[in-house]
Amino acid sequence: MKQILACIVLIFLCQDSLVAQNARTIKVSELEAILKAKTDKIQVINFWATWCAPCVKEMPIFEKANIDITEAKVTLISLDLNLDPAPEKVYRFIERKKLASTVFLLDEPDPNFWIDKIDKRWSGALPATLVLNTKTGKRQFVEHELVEGELESLIATVK
Repeated sequence: MKQILACIVLIFLCQDSLVAQNARTIKVSELEAILKAKTDKIQVINFWATWCAPCVKEMPIFEKANIDITEAKVTLISLDLNLDPAPEKVYRFIERKKLASTVFLLDEPDPNFWIDKIDKRWSGALPATLVLNTKTGKRQFVEHELVEGELESLIATVK
């Protein structure tokens, strides 16, 4: 009985640190594979950074969508490694905000190499969001802070 109680306490104490473990570093080739993967769910891919105030402000919109919109899969792509090669800051951010969405850290030093692969209209500004229906090929791309209800509208347009 004591062992079971000790395990429960340990799991409770460690659960915040487990959240950060879902963030892994990827290269642009893996990101392209995510974008090309055929899936039944609409892909919502948000490009953000911890130093970007509008990115942080809109984060609850993506977390809510991740839970409430079952037809969509939310993926958050952190661009923090461009300025700081240590991922610990992002891990701490994920823990502090208790992010449940899938988080990847994009490890590509030259944004000019990969930005056009996401969307040719992207200037590189953050935040940026791609909403993609891989079944129909419909997509929407925006490079501004989303407001309440905007993500749902973007998803509706790619159905």
